Amino acid sequence: MDKQQEFVLRTIEERDVRFVRLWFTDVLGFLKSVAVAPAELENAFSEGIGFDGSSIEGFARVYEADMLAKPDPSTFQILPWRGHSPSTARMFCDILMPDGSPSYADPRYVLKRALGKAADLGFTFYTHPEIEFFLFKKLPEEGESPVPIDHSGYFDHTPHGRSQDFRREAITMLESMGISVEFSHHEGAPGQQEIDLRYADALTTADNIMTFRVVVKEVALTQGLYASFMPKPFAQWPGSAMHTHMSLFEGDRNAFYDAGAEYHLSKLARSFIAGLLRHAAEITAVTCQWVNSYKRLWGGGEAPAYICWGHNNRSALVRVPMYKPQKGQSTRIEFRSLDSAANPYLAYAVILAAGLKGIEEGYELPPGAEDDVWSLTEGERRALGIDPLPQNLDEAIRLMERSELVAETLGEQVFDFFLRNKRSEWAEYRRQITPYELSRMLPVM
Repeated sequence: MDKQQEFVLRTIEERDVRFVRLWFTDVLGFLKSVAVAPAELENAFSEGIGFDGSSIEGFARVYEADMLAKPDPSTFQILPWRGHSPSTARMFCDILMPDGSPSYADPRYVLKRALGKAADLGFTFYTHPEIEFFLFKKLPEEGESPVPIDHSGYFDHTPHGRSQDFRREAITMLESMGISVEFSHHEGAPGQQEIDLRYADALTTADNIMTFRVVVKEVALTQGLYASFMPKPFAQWPGSAMHTHMSLFEGDRNAFYDAGAEYHLSKLARSFIAGLLRHAAEITAVTCQWVNSYKRLWGGGEAPAYICWGHNNRSALVRVPMYKPQKGQSTRIEFRSLDSAANPYLAYAVILAAGLKGIEEGYELPPGAEDDVWSLTEGERRALGIDPLPQNLDEAIRLMERSELVAETLGEQVFDFFLRNKRSEWAEYRRQITPYELSRMLPVM
């Protein structure tokens, strides 16, 4: 037993922990949990806890159902919303096959494989997500419209506002679990919030995002509210994104920084951006995985619907933030199409794979976009070589299914299941008769 496992067992005894929740994520990004008694943890650390993988979306077929959840002791945290005594804790798990080998259907392992490839090249991938979401007065009944908790806008400060109370409690809870928060504020739409997590390696970030979603929903419920990460719940207001700042480090050195280069972007950083741009369309089904995601991308509200990059240009898919003098380590890029309902393990895996492909193949970065890309005409964008992202999930799926990069990054099992599931979602969506059709067509046809 290693020191981290010993620390967990000692803490469980000292903090009177009665239940330990083992967390993992299915292929679609939904959190799964099984609770074990502390007495079972030593065996869980050494052998894992068995479960029926065929009951989890994308994990296994019936005839290969037996799987193991093996807890990662470095992710141990007490759950603050479960009370102080007796306590409940959680750990994220790696999913294994009965012979102890990693399961290729485990999204966490998909990201670990991608990070392993980066490590073989000498890089550590760091990410910093800006997570947006909505707070509603309640979960709407079927046929009802959601009602936001306020009518505030971007950066608004409302005395005794419920948003402020909510963010304060959520951030306190996150930080009690070792998840550092950098910024928080009211976003542009009524009821819309943003909380930004501090930089961390991509695996830690993905674990933190999954915890973040649980914390936000738990705090909302305690305050009689409902929190949602749905990308675009309102037609008239902006949707919720998860803009992610990212960089590669070689040891303690930021590989994206070059003091003498334009915008202080190294050649390696420029190739990474070029990889993101070249493969952006084919990874979009993963970074924007729901039919509703494309309402956000193409519904206005400053969503990045076109494939280009720019220096401090918020209309670009990839933005290079303003350089801070004497802070070369902070040189980074921001990828803006990702939404907060995506599976973070799979999304970060394909984003990293696209960037590394640019580095390995020496892709040349095209000229940056200086104009407001949204205000250009279609002809002007075409003349500048600025292509659109997929306009709906069907188009995104068709691009993904032809992508060697995505197939290799996700692995055969995840790739095939993801495509099957998304085709089914699109087919179900196409069968729906919308209120728009009824209100526009019934009276005149």
